[in-house]
Amino acid sequence: MKIRYILLALLLMFFPYKIAEAEELQNPTKAKLKILETTDIHANILDYDYKNQKRTIDFGLSRTASLIQKIRSQSENTLLFDVGDVIKGNALAEFIAKSNLLNLTDIHPAYKTMNLLEYDAATVGNHEFNYGIDFLMKSLTGADFPVVNANIYVDDHNNMEEDDLHFFNPYVILPQSIRTDEGKEETLNVGVIGLLTPIAAEWDKEYFKGNLIIKNMSETAAELVPKMKKEGADLIIALVHAGLQSDGALKEKQGNNVVDVSMVEGIDVLLFGHSHGLFPKNGEKNTDVINHQAGTINGKPTVQAGFWGNHLGIIDLTLEKRAGEWKITASKSQAKPIIRIINDKKVPVVSPYQPIEYLMKPYHEQTLEYIKSLKE
Repeated sequence: MKIRYILLALLLMFFPYKIAEAEELQNPTKAKLKILETTDIHANILDYDYKNQKRTIDFGLSRTASLIQKIRSQSENTLLFDVGDVIKGNALAEFIAKSNLLNLTDIHPAYKTMNLLEYDAATVGNHEFNYGIDFLMKSLTGADFPVVNANIYVDDHNNMEEDDLHFFNPYVILPQSIRTDEGKEETLNVGVIGLLTPIAAEWDKEYFKGNLIIKNMSETAAELVPKMKKEGADLIIALVHAGLQSDGALKEKQGNNVVDVSMVEGIDVLLFGHSHGLFPKNGEKNTDVINHQAGTINGKPTVQAGFWGNHLGIIDLTLEKRAGEWKITASKSQAKPIIRIINDKKVPVVSPYQPIEYLMKPYHEQTLEYIKSLKE
């Protein structure tokens, strides 16, 4: 009799879940998710051309930010990421690096701006290292969001890979609350991994040598993505600071471009930068691997958002959850410009985002003074 009661209790405990699974297979949970990307901002936070000392409508994160806010106001489920090369590139960047601001407990204005825009995560680009590792780490302490990279390791000088330590957190898993098409709240665990072209170690040899090493991107991702899955990642996004082709000076070209990374099993979405290009791009021919019309590489949704904030990368995902597992059932990728051409004239799509204008005003004014001092 005791055995019979135990079996009955187990069935009553287990049966409701079986019913729920069967219902989910017949009527899967559906949701929409917009993934937004910026890349290669190069300190062009404002729509200001410091070289010619005038305002511009061609670039600036302050304008891209207006696109971001507009999309957020229209979409319930959004995520925002940056793919690197944020803190080097113009007179503002030079002023911040040469000033004593970061030693005075101030936050780097690039990361202060990104905090304001509530980025979900970011990775580092090769130019993040141009001012040295100390300056980079001081800058990153001001970021209110995770900055991940998986293939930069501490150089421990022992030639043994099994005990190598990551310099950054290699990945993060973000529990994202999303609203389904039925209006219910669900949790989507989004895994985010960062990868950097190994050429950075050559270009900034003075900082890397003896301190850090950069390993193969694809091999690193192939090692870590299964771990992310085991830790509960429903969707894995790779932030890849590398182009469609490996950098020309790389000794090890295979595995060190975004196309090769797209072949890593378990990666679902790719956001890339570094080459200052656009993906998908109108008029480009497709290959067996790259599909500009679909906005995919190896069938995986992919985007590259130009440079200096002149475009916003957008990937629209349709998701379905069956038997507890989320899958992408449809996607659309686009690199949306901040200007359009009408009758051969440039017309702005959006105005600058005023909170950024206000935040950046003192840094901008000090940069203009810095430029003036260089001419004296």
